[in-house]
Amino acid sequence: MPTPAISVAMSVYNGERFLALAIESVLAQDFTDFEFLIVDDGSTDASPQIISVYAETDSRIRPILRENRGLIASLNEMIELARAPIVARMDADDICRHDRFSKQIAFLRDHPEYGVVGSWSEDIGEHGEPLIRTGMADHPLTHEELLQAIEVGGQLICHPAAMYRRDIVRSVGGYHAAFRHCEDLDLWLRLASVTRLGNIPERLLRYRRYPGQVSSRHATEQQIGTAVAQAAWRERKAGRPDPTETLDRLPPIDGLDTLFGRSGIAHQVREQVALGLRYSASAMRDEGFDLLVTHLREGGRRDGMWRTVARLLRFGEPMRALRLAATLTTSNAA
Repeated sequence: MPTPAISVAMSVYNGERFLALAIESVLAQDFTDFEFLIVDDGSTDASPQIISVYAETDSRIRPILRENRGLIASLNEMIELARAPIVARMDADDICRHDRFSKQIAFLRDHPEYGVVGSWSEDIGEHGEPLIRTGMADHPLTHEELLQAIEVGGQLICHPAAMYRRDIVRSVGGYHAAFRHCEDLDLWLRLASVTRLGNIPERLLRYRRYPGQVSSRHATEQQIGTAVAQAAWRERKAGRPDPTETLDRLPPIDGLDTLFGRSGIAHQVREQVALGLRYSASAMRDEGFDLLVTHLREGGRRDGMWRTVARLLRFGEPMRALRLAATLTTSNAA
């Protein structure tokens, strides 16, 4: 078989609700020279059957139906199986604009110095309704703007909107197992030192936001991983070895000083995560709340914490609101 120009990589786990729309948006691309790798990662719903039906009608689809191994294992598997030099990421709950692939592959052809290109995205809700973006800046465009965003912890590249050169991603070891739920950020941070990254200023992907998505269900773990990935990036930037490179799982926050070989990393990560989780209803209902309280008891920054008390009441968590208020009062008196 001739080598396709693009390998599309989609991993699915219990994605039956939105899967057909996602697949159809890929098959409807005006750039047609691609193979479509779809890993069903041990779904227990109708996802395998949906994938099989589409595979029977379009030979570009290469279904991989197997037991559950997790998203990172699935992504690395598809990178190894890809026959094309270019990989386009896609998620099972999003929708591509019909000209997404043609726009992105043209960019990579015209800019050989870029190893990764994403795009702006349009936020949609659970039922496909447009969502108003309030206070959210669009992703940076040039590599220089992206480096500036790294310095301030800003957005880099929307993962399901990314297209990248397969060999460059393989050269840095692909996705790292330790960074569950923020594997893309860790990858962009590692790639930023070996290639250029950027975004096309067009909304080539409709990105679905809803309570059941991974970023909502695992907000605390995602924020911890993000903070550690940024700490590892600062290590590499300073010329020091990256202690996370070979890890299968990150240690607890209290173990980060030992991992990085100096004090202060755990405090830095806990503070960053605590301040970032104040706005997440799911995080304030799980271990993210305890992390926030620990941060305050250790004398951490209190920016906006009384507003967080009010937010907890809006989240329907009156007991946690009282506990946070008591912690603030006690720490203030001390």
